[in-house]
Formats: sequence, structure tokens, C-alpha cells
Amino acid sequence: MATSKRISDEPAFVLHRYDWSESSLILEVFTRHHGRIAVVAKGAKRPSSNFRPVLLPLQPLHLAFGGEAEIRTLKGAEWVGGQVMPTGDALLSGYYLNELLLRLLARDDPHPQLFDAYAAAVTVLASEHGEAREPALRAFELLLLREIGLLPALDMQTLTLARLDADAPYGLVAEAGLIAVDEEDDRPHLAGERWLALQRALDDAAPFHATLREAARDMAELKPMLRTLLHYHCGVGTLRTRQMLVDLQSL
Repeated sequence: MATSKRISDEPAFVLHRYDWSESSLILEVFTRHHGRIAVVAKGAKRPSSNFRPVLLPLQPLHLAFGGEAEIRTLKGAEWVGGQVMPTGDALLSGYYLNELLLRLLARDDPHPQLFDAYAAAVTVLASEHGEAREPALRAFELLLLREIGLLPALDMQTLTLARLDADAPYGLVAEAGLIAVDEEDDRPHLAGERWLALQRALDDAAPFHATLREAARDMAELKPMLRTLLHYHCGVGTLRTRQMLVDLQSL
């Protein structure tokens, strides 16, 4: 719900920007306490604008905004600092996270814990630890799906509510959740003990880092299952940023 109250010092990240006029921009931003919102940054395209060097994606900001319309008016923006812009594949990975949020989050729906997970994921992408990039993406995907109610419990079979056998294989399927599969099934799957470990990580007091550590052990199996689930709920065959990465890697 839109609010007429002026909001100040709101932690935020820019997800996307659109031209609004010759001199202004409309920004989709992810805020910690107000969720995904749209703001107009008047005059942001002018060379003299204080907004121009600040309103960058994948950078931690504090925003001030207000207004009663669906699109609020940006009053101020400050770079929090302490983080460099990701480059190369890490930059595209950041844009991929932004695309997921734009497609799956409703506006004006706060998700403070998800915001914290996003901030942590962006920090990993901006770091020099390239080996942590893919686990960070998987951890964020899992936390995003759980936060918006699209991830089934990972400690039981979805359709039967039966407990998982630690040694038995289970697959994550978009239409049916977590199901038992045959050992000879060529679909990606994980042993019950790994799903149980992922559920414990999601329930941890610091879920992003706990899930990142567990996801790093199951990269090859998790990636296709989560990709299928995300595409199903996004209603697309391939996300734009994924296709862009594939195209660049083929050059």
C-alpha cells in the first residue's frame, strides 16, 4: 500500500531503471522495510544531478522517498560504500538476481530477511572469491523460493508428507514438490540426507551463509532442479540474463 509519509535512510538496491522523460528516470528498487517499490528520480539524467553517480545497480544505498501514488518520488540517495561493482560473469549473475526479484516479488510486500540474503549474495559476487559465486546463487534461489512460499519443505515428501530416508534419492519437481525417484532415473536428484541438510541450513539463524555452505556440496544436482522450478514460476522458458550469459560464453 502506498504511503504519504516520507521515508528516510531506507536500505535499498536498484534493480532496474527506465527512461521517464528527457531528464528523469523511473527506478525499480528493493528496499528492506517496504519491499519492491517504484520511484521517480527527477532530473537524474542531467550531468549535474546528485543522483547520477549514485543510482547504480548492485550497490548498497540509503534512500529517502515519499508520495501517495504507486510511483513514489525519490527525495535523496546516498551510497553506503564498502563494496565494488561486480564485473564479468559476476555482474551478469547480479543482474540475474535482479531479474528474479522483478519477476517474482509483488510490489509493496516487505521481505527484510530476503533483503539481507540479497545483500549478502551481492557481497559475495563483488568479492574475489569466484568459487563462491555459484553456491551464492543457489542459496539465494532457495531462500527466495521459500520466502515467497514456492519452496516445499525439504524434510518430507510433498505429496505424502512421509519422512525422507537419508539414503534414498529424491527429486524436486515443479508440479509435485519433493518426490521419491528411482535410482536409475536420469533426472537430477539428491539423497534424503542432503535435502535434510539443506532444510536445516534454511532454518539456521544465519540462513544465507549456512545454505551457501550446503549448496556448495550439491551444485551439479541443485542447479537444474532450481532452474526448472524458477522458470516454472516465472512463466518463461529461459530468463533473459541466463540466455545472455549462455550467448556470451559461446562467443
